[in-house]
Parts: sequence; structure tokens; C-alpha cells
Amino acid sequence: MTLRLGDIAPDFEQQSSEGPIHFHQWLGDSWGVLYSHPADFTPVCTTELGMTARLGDEFRKRNVKVIALSVDPVEQHHKWIADINETQKTTVNFPILADADRKVANLYDMLHPNASATATVRSVFVIDPNKKIRLTLTYPASTGRNFDEILRVIDSMQLTDSHSVATPVNWKDGDDVVIVPSLQDPEVLKAKFPKGWEPVRPYLRITPQPNK
Repeated sequence: MTLRLGDIAPDFEQQSSEGPIHFHQWLGDSWGVLYSHPADFTPVCTTELGMTARLGDEFRKRNVKVIALSVDPVEQHHKWIADINETQKTTVNFPILADADRKVANLYDMLHPNASATATVRSVFVIDPNKKIRLTLTYPASTGRNFDEILRVIDSMQLTDSHSVATPVNWKDGDDVVIVPSLQDPEVLKAKFPKGWEPVRPYLRITPQPNK
């Protein structure tokens, strides 16, 4: 099953380090980040889970719930979490799915035979409150994920949803943005962007970030 942007994220029920998870129910009206790990006690993933825990406040203020996945069983997850807490000087406070039967891995196409016949690839799915997939990323096993980038993209998508803007190259929260080309009505433009905009081209209109 190949999932595309805009598809509804598959629902599932699976065990986790925090008990049974019914995914859509667990998400509620929050955004979600679902990301997978090849196995427990892997070095790169240990640093990633530690960083996720340290960024807990950043995810919460964006109304984002994070859930990890590994194909190892719950008992192994608990041992790994203790190791993560000790080595990364933090406290893991989000669930890790125990996908021993690879049910979720298959639903989300996380098994790539050319990479490994048994372990999940290191994927990221960002899911909005309507349960639609808004971002997918797949990393090689040797490269740690960039959580600044994941937060940056969430900021961009949430801004787009609320203010009819898109974010240009290398944008960071607080930078100028661009008005979406579909918005052309002069009165609507004035109402939405009282700070004005610079019409570099008819299709390229730069404006200060509206919510700053």
C-alpha cells in the first residue's frame, strides 16, 4: 500500500509501551507525528527518541502528539526506554508501538525489502486533525532525523491552514511569507494582510508573517 499526501492515515489498534492504542481515537483533534525505528537498542534511534522527549513542550504547544514504532515487543520497549532515559538525560513520555506482527509497518509501507526484509525503514508521517497525511519522509538507517525540520514543516502547514500563505525556501517561524496565488480578490487581500505586501511579480507577493 503506497500512501500519498492527502490520503487518510490508516487507523489501527496495536499494543504500545503505554498500553493499547486505537490510533485515530488516540489522535483525537490533535496533529500527529508517527515515526518508525528499525529495532530497539539502535544507536541513532536512541538519540532521536531522547530528542523527541526533550522537545515535548514544543510539540504540545503546536497541538502535536508523537508516537514511535519499533517491531520489538512491549517488554523490550520498556528496557529500551530506561536506557534512553539514562543515556539521553531525559524522560520518554510518549508511546512506542510494539509492532511485532508488523501490522502497522505494512499499513504504512515501512518494510522495504531492498533495505531489510524484516526491519522497518526510518519513516516519518505528519498527520493533521482531519487524519490526512500531510508530510512523509524516509531516512537511511545511518542518518538521524532533523527534528528542527519536522517542527519547521509543522509550523509552515499550520500557518498555511490558518492564513492563506505559503512559506518560501529556508523559511523559519517569524520570517516573511508569500500569499498563495489563488487569493486574488483585492478586498479579501486587504482584510487578510493589513500589513501590506510586496508584489515582486503578480504570482510572487511577499508579506510579513500574519500571526506575528
